[in-house]
Amino acid sequence: MHEAATRIYAAIAAIPRGRVASYGAIAARAGLPGRARLVGRLLGEVPDGMELPWYRVLCSSGHIAMPPGSRGFREQSRRLRAEGVEVRNGRVPLSRFGLDGDLDHALWGMPDA
Repeated sequence: MHEAATRIYAAIAAIPRGRVASYGAIAARAGLPGRARLVGRLLGEVPDGMELPWYRVLCSSGHIAMPPGSRGFREQSRRLRAEGVEVRNGRVPLSRFGLDGDLDHALWGMPDA
């Protein structure tokens, strides 16, 4: 397996239960900033026998990348909800469930009342 693929698969495998990450965030964590499309391509080429939490990877907007209503869309929504992730109209609020959401809120969000 190519080194980039190994790093991307490791970054996906490291997404904790109940959290999500964008394709771009996975690329950046793998040391490949700007390679979000490579992440998507490699998710479609996962080697047989490798188990990855593929359903925790979303578009940068927090949307599920698959067409609404498709089998994959429904499966991804179901798996995310089973982990307590909020999915509404095919979108997950990254500020609450994204890997870096807490850090972004701490740095840039409004102070808690």
